[in-house]
Amino acid sequence: METSSVTMIGTQTATPPKHHAKIVINRFFANRLAVSGSILVLLITLICILAPVLTSYNPIEMNVQDRLKPPSANHWFGTDEFGRDVFTRVVYGSRISMGVGFSVVMITSIIGLIFGLYSAYYRRLDNFLMRINDGLMAFPAILLAIAILAALGPKMSNVIIALSVVYIPTVARAIRSVAITVREQTYIEAIRALGGKSWRIIWLHIAPNCLSPLIVQATFIFAYAVITEASLSFLGAGTPPPEPSWGNILNDGRTIMKQAWWMTVFPGLSIMMTVLGLNLLGDGLRDLLDPHTNKAKK
Repeated sequence: METSSVTMIGTQTATPPKHHAKIVINRFFANRLAVSGSILVLLITLICILAPVLTSYNPIEMNVQDRLKPPSANHWFGTDEFGRDVFTRVVYGSRISMGVGFSVVMITSIIGLIFGLYSAYYRRLDNFLMRINDGLMAFPAILLAIAILAALGPKMSNVIIALSVVYIPTVARAIRSVAITVREQTYIEAIRALGGKSWRIIWLHIAPNCLSPLIVQATFIFAYAVITEASLSFLGAGTPPPEPSWGNILNDGRTIMKQAWWMTVFPGLSIMMTVLGLNLLGDGLRDLLDPHTNKAKK
């Protein structure tokens, strides 16, 4: 009886799962932003996976005889000052940039979800966790990341740690705002009155309502992480050479931009297209999953 009562209180008119999934899929494909962003992100992901198939060159092997060659049939994006194929370095650099972005998204989503849920549910814990969040958010993202990397050292794993620390507060605050609203709902109070345990209320009733904003926030964090990783590598604090990263490829071409324009144009376009795809996907998912946004547009 207890379970049925809770279900009746917390559930409105139910839609069959298959029918609901079909509606969501149709709405997704009707959303041009989401579809365009998905195509760009999927294309870049395929490039990451198929990197060894797309090029036969070694991204770190030097060939001084071919240094600073312009784009041609043999070298689509030209070569750098050490004779390395820029197309190969850009393709393999996408693995680092996307790998860092994906890792940061996973870490920030999990930890940010935990912090946001528990700070929203436990009021005493809320003040402590949110003051830590405020302290971290007071620093510009790039400066805080540089400070952490200065202590840990320039390394891909350290870049992931630094960016995760930077963006966890953003996710935690977004989840907290949603969780506080859900916590005050009547059906949550009913479950609590019927003796529901706190951890069940948090993870079975509040957390599912936070998944939509979490997914949307994750796409934007992905884009921020790609840009910040490239910025750190450009400044020499990110992925160390000779491993290719879009940021350190840009840094290599910075001093010879007039002589070899292709060394900055192609990695720059790669960053732009990746961030554009992620932002379009994020905007599309927000329109798709957030009913308040749809009502405001109508």
